[in-house]
Amino acid sequence: MNLRQPLDRRTFLRASGVALALPMLESMSPGLARAAAIEPRRMVNICNTLGLYKEAWFPKAAGAGYETTEYLSLLEQHRQNFTLFSGFSHEEQTGRQPHNSEVTFLTAARRPGLDGFRNTISMDQVAANHLGYTTRFPSVVLGTAAPQSQSYTRSGAMVPAETSPENLFRQLFLQGTPEEVEREKQSLNDGGSILDRLKSQTSALRRRVSLADQTKLDAYYNAVRTAELDLAEVQAWQQKPKPAVDAAAPTDIASRSDLIGRVKLMFRMIPLILETDSSRVISLMIQDHGVVIDLPGINSDQHSLSHHGQDPAKIAQLKKIETGIVESFSDLLTDLGERGDGNGSLLDNTTVLFGSNLGNANSHEPSDLPILVAGGGYSHGQHIVHDGEHNAPLCNLYVTLLQGMGVETDAFGQSTSTLTWA
Repeated sequence: MNLRQPLDRRTFLRASGVALALPMLESMSPGLARAAAIEPRRMVNICNTLGLYKEAWFPKAAGAGYETTEYLSLLEQHRQNFTLFSGFSHEEQTGRQPHNSEVTFLTAARRPGLDGFRNTISMDQVAANHLGYTTRFPSVVLGTAAPQSQSYTRSGAMVPAETSPENLFRQLFLQGTPEEVEREKQSLNDGGSILDRLKSQTSALRRRVSLADQTKLDAYYNAVRTAELDLAEVQAWQQKPKPAVDAAAPTDIASRSDLIGRVKLMFRMIPLILETDSSRVISLMIQDHGVVIDLPGINSDQHSLSHHGQDPAKIAQLKKIETGIVESFSDLLTDLGERGDGNGSLLDNTTVLFGSNLGNANSHEPSDLPILVAGGGYSHGQHIVHDGEHNAPLCNLYVTLLQGMGVETDAFGQSTSTLTWA
């Protein structure tokens, strides 16, 4: 029998009078080495933009002893792994169009769509900027129907959503032919040369303009510099092989009417992204598909059904659609709970936000939002209720989630404090 003894932490490599101290190795202290391994912090944000029928979602009681509801019964197996929140929202979310609050769910910018509106940075992009290119993709932004997303940069520009699981899988896991890799490399090099020319032109122009214009040019130069640094990071990742996964490439669903199928495909991609550490920040927007959803007994589109006017027949159809979404979300939590490593499951180390920008889609009411937070190592199993004439800032929860990602901040959007619960 070959028994290996742990190495002394003071072990040196010695040769010709030279001593080289070894780095910390697992064989020196296996328990300590495992403890030193820190599991990455991850974030997943999911928004169902047409809300959730509140009578089927919200429990009547607060605390850990709440009685489950029609929708929550679909999540019952995960009850100890999530927390529900009632009485939280963003202020001043009524915009020019009744669904403008879609674009501010992760930003909390006020008066979306009105004159002079400019969106602010979204929570997921704050986390992505903090992590940077620790992974191949600082963030992954997804949509079920269109490139519109809820992710916005510091300058207020929308990050387009990827709607094709096939394209997503290709970008994440397929190496490409040597010719394709070379074309991608050349494209990156071309981008670098363009940035070089922009910088030189900016420097020349700066000497010819007013002080106010110089300030604007400095901001522009900083944006170019950021792009240059990002390009260098992308080029570095382009030289590294993509991770291999034991999963078949997905096939896109062409029909927009198969909302549930599209949601399920995207949900299946999320654990693959996290497990391969391709990104640690993922956001998904479940959108209005504008067609009659392909489910038995459905004869109208989801948006029309969300404006049910308390019609029992419309509510019954709406609940069939939302049941499919919540069941799919339950499957995602199961998948995250079953995957992981020696430090725990993906769910243990991933904060999952699930909710909507509308508390009552029937009246386009952007208050008392349905919000659930799962995983991430938080204390769970409760229904947290804020009572009062006005909703509490949802951004207080966002500050907590950002801090959980390692972001050193005590404020975000409309926050007034950090939200804590036990």
